[in-house]
Amino acid sequence: MTGPRYAVVDVFSEQPFSGNSLAVFVDAEGLDGAQMLALTQELRHFETTFVEHTDRPGHVRARVFDLFGELPFAGHPLIGAAAVLQRRAAAERSVWSMHLGERVVEVLCERTDDGCFGLLDQGAPQFLGVVSDRSALASAFGLQLDELVAELPLEVVSTGLRYLVVPVRGRAMEHANVTHDLTDLLVSHGAEFAVLLDPERPEIRHWNNDGVLEDVATGSAAGTVGGYLLRHGIVGSGELVTLQQGRFVGRPSTLFVRALATADGVGPTRVSAVSVGGSVSFVGDGRFEAIPLASTAR
Repeated sequence: MTGPRYAVVDVFSEQPFSGNSLAVFVDAEGLDGAQMLALTQELRHFETTFVEHTDRPGHVRARVFDLFGELPFAGHPLIGAAAVLQRRAAAERSVWSMHLGERVVEVLCERTDDGCFGLLDQGAPQFLGVVSDRSALASAFGLQLDELVAELPLEVVSTGLRYLVVPVRGRAMEHANVTHDLTDLLVSHGAEFAVLLDPERPEIRHWNNDGVLEDVATGSAAGTVGGYLLRHGIVGSGELVTLQQGRFVGRPSTLFVRALATADGVGPTRVSAVSVGGSVSFVGDGRFEAIPLASTAR
């Protein structure tokens, strides 16, 4: 039996073999979650996107998996999937509505000389609380307390995944590392992940909670950072921010973020929307010769 086809793209880079790699299965009908996870683990990408088509033009169902299970939301897997769909449709400019369970997000894709540029609307970020235990967080990343930006809070922000934004200064980015598994510490503060932010550069770093793997370009984290920067007056409403990520793992990536504010003049800036975009490079494609067992067959 012939297995499913997939495309390989690099997201947040204008050139192949940089940015964040991704596999996209554009005809995933008939595959269940267990099969999708098995295919993801076989390919060993950070994430893989599985697309199922609907009877509505421009609307698809998307499921995103990492090596451990399904994710409720992600950035680069949706941008990369939209680019593959647009290339298949031979379109210059398209808007793809991605159905992730009950949530629908839109990705605007435009053809470029070298590939595509995708812009993901992540909606309005949620600001879920400030963390006061700054010493514990600094220690968790091998940093001194004075390497955190004193004027900015450690804040949990979500556009689908809950990130604790940790602003740092000076050369802290260069020697930061995860000293122990962050899971329990983050959960105690209502977060799922953490992202370091150097607001001066600006640049971000993000690891798996155990610190074993560092991500090269994290679209979901970039969205939370965009909202955070606007909320705390570091950037203006509608200002295009260029975030750098990935240089410490040899895959430099560029993420573009824009956040919009609701002007009411009362209290902290109210962020009404945030979008994250970047270039997508096409690397290759392939086909599996076998199909993993479905969950009902095990």
